[in-house]
Amino acid sequence: MKRRTFNAEFKAKIVLEVLRGEKELNVIAAENEIAPNQIRNWKAEFLKNAAAAFDDKRTEELKADLKGKERETDTLYKKVGQLTTQVDWLKKKSEELFGSDWESQYTPRPKE
Repeated sequence: MKRRTFNAEFKAKIVLEVLRGEKELNVIAAENEIAPNQIRNWKAEFLKNAAAAFDDKRTEELKADLKGKERETDTLYKKVGQLTTQVDWLKKKSEELFGSDWESQYTPRPKE
């Protein structure tokens, strides 16, 4: 039997449904074909980590990580621009040296 996996969004939805108290935990478990103990574990983990939603340190770490990603992205964009310029220059020089149909002469053809 294949083991089912659930994403964080689904788990949060189920836990919030349990916390609302509109339905019994066993009813929610039956409706979603999940073992009640599994839902209890998700609920305990959810409550244990609830303070993280208000943790400024975590927010600062995410901001620092985002800045790092932005710097990396900027570097990659600069490199792409540089390489595009080089390719354009090489195409122009190739055309000057080998003629306008140089690409058809020097580009490998697919094997049939």
